[in-house]
Amino acid sequence: MIQFEGENILEFTDKFNTDKICYEYLSEIKWSEGFKCSKCGGLKSSVRNNGKFSRECHSCHHVESPTAGTLYHKVKFGLRKAFMITFEMSATTKSLSASQVAKRYSITRKTAWFFMHKVRIAMKSSESMPIETKVQVDEFVYGGKENLKQGRSRDVKKKKVVAAVELTDDGKVKRVYFDKIEDFSSKSLENIFEKHISTEATVYTDKWSGYNPLKLTYNINAELSDNGSSMKQIHIIIHQVKSWLRSVFSWVHKGHIQKYLDEFSFRINRSIYKSSIFHKLTERMLSSQKIDFQTIKVRS
Repeated sequence: MIQFEGENILEFTDKFNTDKICYEYLSEIKWSEGFKCSKCGGLKSSVRNNGKFSRECHSCHHVESPTAGTLYHKVKFGLRKAFMITFEMSATTKSLSASQVAKRYSITRKTAWFFMHKVRIAMKSSESMPIETKVQVDEFVYGGKENLKQGRSRDVKKKKVVAAVELTDDGKVKRVYFDKIEDFSSKSLENIFEKHISTEATVYTDKWSGYNPLKLTYNINAELSDNGSSMKQIHIIIHQVKSWLRSVFSWVHKGHIQKYLDEFSFRINRSIYKSSIFHKLTERMLSSQKIDFQTIKVRS
């Protein structure tokens, strides 16, 4: 398989100019390590001549589409459009709102919203590569009239988030992670440490008391925030994510904000691998289990 590489939208549209080519691309990814029937476990198959590169199991004759059981499952507006949306969400800097996608691809806003959330699910971190070097951790609130306000607001309408920013040896941002929290307690703050930060890392925080219990496990260096003059890298990232949410999306429900934060992190964390970002995201779309609208619609 010749994997697509690049960020040029014209090259992308030339490469994937029919649904058939998109199905072929997915089939080569899905069965790159060989076929295994999802019904009986059979290992031998034939390619069906149906334009979708489906496989028919030799043992039980079950026919499986490349999209079956994945996040591309039952895409009703055409696979080529789905590829285009996936490409724009991964390769562009700021992505698009559901309303913009709906107009651009002549689909309903509900359909656009649903598929874009499926892409965001695939963008979620695997949590398999914890930060082991330098990391800054800080919390912020988003929403309401003061969506750029720093501090630990207790306003129940505001979304509360904790951020972790991994730094390179020369102080540049390497990776970014966010975690939606219910409050600023030590128990809530601990989640992002367990998901993304190794006990070997050197952690920089402000002097918020919620971090004190975590010092028993993690190497935490606390210093005064000094109105944001310390830990400048994480404050820049927090400003950027707030500006992105405010400028691209008219409103973000607290039950879905984690998906938007995962999208933002996904693009930043792969900024040096932009040429292969679409292919990697497509692999994730195929390896993730299908999900229906009602499941995504439920707001946690």
